[in-house]
Amino acid sequence: MKFLLIDLLICSKIPLSSANEDLQNVLASKRRIIALNKKDLANPNIMHKWARHFDLLKQDCLSINAHSRSSVSQLLALVELKLKEAISREPTLLVLVVGVPNVGKSALINSINRIAASRFPAQEKTKRAVVGPLPGVTQDIAGYKIANQPSIYVLDTPGVLVPSIPDIETGLKLALTGAVKDSVVGEERLAQYLLAVLNIRKVPLHWDRLYNQKIKESLDGSSDSKENIFGDGLSRKRNRINCSDVSYIEDLAEEVQRTLYATFIESAVDVEDESELESLIDRQLTALQTSFRIPPKASDEARTMVSKKLLTLFRMGKLGPFVLDDLPDSCKPIT
Repeated sequence: MKFLLIDLLICSKIPLSSANEDLQNVLASKRRIIALNKKDLANPNIMHKWARHFDLLKQDCLSINAHSRSSVSQLLALVELKLKEAISREPTLLVLVVGVPNVGKSALINSINRIAASRFPAQEKTKRAVVGPLPGVTQDIAGYKIANQPSIYVLDTPGVLVPSIPDIETGLKLALTGAVKDSVVGEERLAQYLLAVLNIRKVPLHWDRLYNQKIKESLDGSSDSKENIFGDGLSRKRNRINCSDVSYIEDLAEEVQRTLYATFIESAVDVEDESELESLIDRQLTALQTSFRIPPKASDEARTMVSKKLLTLFRMGKLGPFVLDDLPDSCKPIT
């Protein structure tokens, strides 16, 4: 039985760190497409460079948004092209989706199912893959038929991490993007790492236009409903965010950006100095307590709340498009 692998990576954050190195030797000899998911959260200019990197490795690569029908249709077109030769002589073909936890595999499977249902209306109804914001939602290998003559099945598999993460920074990147549960590393430590990355790259300087902007008036609506967006117990009954909540999140993100810019400028620290950087991060976490409208609480509790809210904004893409991994030297311009 012939099969093709869709190696799903997190393009917007960690194109290299989200690759399972233990599988690379196995994957190299197979029909394979590298799908860089969550392209909507990525800087397109940077992603062009990552595409060149995989092209130099002679690997088929496509940036996708697993929730976008047109994006997934492009991926399926590439899959059909890769399987064109095998389709003529194989009665059954498999497409195996692999990747680390929380990379978007199940979301991709569901998008493929919707497209397949429109192509083959008579096809028996298939169950949806379970999708969730936390890693580890998919527990078993499940097959989904997407075509007849030949029969093509897409297999959704549990996320697979290496038995041991090679270094601390890779582990922090995986946790920051949700591949590892926050509780394993700790929310405050993740928030400190995120702020370290932003400060070292001097990202707050890009938010200077917001610094002198008048803080927008809070939109009408109960504070309770807004707080639910970032609360520890997000209501499972809410299926979508209303316009008031969306505006609130945008305003909150801008307030956080202004705060990080102000603390960065006022501190005037040398971010290459570890002790000065740690001091800056400590001041930023304290200042963000006001930005997030967190009332006075015990220090540890307030820091945890700040950290959770900051991580939520980052993962939603509200602090901007970031790629945490550095491009390999082979893709960097020669100076």
